[in-house]
Amino acid sequence: MGRLHEITRDGFYDYSPDRLPPSQQQQHLEVTEQHGMLLPTLRIARNIGGLGQEGIGVNYLYQRRNRLPRTKLRSSIWPVTMLVKYLAPAIVAIGAASAQSASTCTVSGGTTTIHSQADATGLAKCKTVKGSVVVTKDVAGDFQLSGPQIITGDLKIENNPNINSIGSDTLEQIGGEFKLVETTQLNSINMQKLNSVSKLTWQSIGNAADMGMTQLSKVDEITISDSHLRNIDAINVTSIKSMNLDNNQFITKYEPAIKQITGDLIIQANGLDMEVGFPNLIWAMNMAIADVSKISFPSLQVVNGSARFDNNKFDSFSFPNLTETKTGDISFVGNENMQNLTMPKLTQVGGGLLIANNTKLEEMNGFPALQTVVGAIKLRGNFSEVKFPKLQSVRGAFDLSSTNDVTDDCKALAKMAPKTQGGNGEIEGTFDCQSNNEEANKDTSGKTGSGQGVTGGSSGKDGDKKDSGAAGLSVNAGLFLAAAGVLAQLLL
Repeated sequence: MGRLHEITRDGFYDYSPDRLPPSQQQQHLEVTEQHGMLLPTLRIARNIGGLGQEGIGVNYLYQRRNRLPRTKLRSSIWPVTMLVKYLAPAIVAIGAASAQSASTCTVSGGTTTIHSQADATGLAKCKTVKGSVVVTKDVAGDFQLSGPQIITGDLKIENNPNINSIGSDTLEQIGGEFKLVETTQLNSINMQKLNSVSKLTWQSIGNAADMGMTQLSKVDEITISDSHLRNIDAINVTSIKSMNLDNNQFITKYEPAIKQITGDLIIQANGLDMEVGFPNLIWAMNMAIADVSKISFPSLQVVNGSARFDNNKFDSFSFPNLTETKTGDISFVGNENMQNLTMPKLTQVGGGLLIANNTKLEEMNGFPALQTVVGAIKLRGNFSEVKFPKLQSVRGAFDLSSTNDVTDDCKALAKMAPKTQGGNGEIEGTFDCQSNNEEANKDTSGKTGSGQGVTGGSSGKDGDKKDSGAAGLSVNAGLFLAAAGVLAQLLL
């Protein structure tokens, strides 16, 4: 029958009986009529990349193999094998491209701005939104964002006093920030499938009582401030970069499964008598805790930066497994109910140690293993006993003042004073130790003593009053201990 295919000028294989010579066309027609065979009119692009421009056309293909002689079958079935070889991959490619186009929406300019519920409904066919979604203050009442499963950028609703509820029954991931700020009439959040957010920032979010999520298993940064949330139990992560919880008056208990905090942990001014526990936390960068009634860190071993506890209401505090702070301070100021403070395994403070105005703390003997303080030690309170049995090195100043008589402890500690003050030099800054100072609890500033040695005790014996050269170091109260440590290292 001759060839049924030919390469055309436009780069296509063309399978069609009308390309045969007239004599073979007649023969083809006779075979077709006799054996029930209709050969295809088929155009297939040689280069699949050309499909988007030219497309594929198939008119008809029908075959009754059992009626064709063997010799005719071979020449007639060849176009079928070519169909399978070239057309099937092409159809798959077209289908994949079509599916991708239907499920992925790339946002022009990077941001989709939602002014109404109708705008949000326009995203219903997008499984993935490549870019950010910003909901303006024009959106009021109940807002629903259903359809998208992934937003690769941010989802932001800010300064909207009119929105009452936010929901999505499909959204699972937000690649950027989920930001709700100044949504003062927001009463409900319902995003039960949301499990992954890079950054969660909720501030002044109205009256929503819970987070509206089943489980947020991945989040790097969290800020929840000035909310009416009753709990944040939906946050279920083991590692986090930073967490800031403040001014959430109805959150009274928080006990997460977090094992590692690589940035800052800040908890302050939340519910009355708030109880906090981090049973699995092993390593933390920095922490600042205030206004809690109970707190526990049973597994914490290392604080890389600083640990500050101010104005809390707990009556006892312990770091049972903490061994060191690598670069920062340990600070307890104004914890009026605290009677016991213990860190039995602590051997090094990488910054300074500040214990001040904890008026019920009388025995300062909870650091039995402490050997090195890179910064300064400043102690202010109603101490009747002060002991550091293993202390060998203080690279900053040592400054102790008590309302009670601690003369004997001052004499024991004076042996470590700088050599210019008659000691062995294990304290490299100035040494001050004062008993019976009625004003002791009023001094929580960052100013250390001036090298007066042992003063105010019943013995009436003052130490050497020479200045060591580091006397009177004064910086901001929040930074003085770390600064003292840095200065001491520079003087080495």
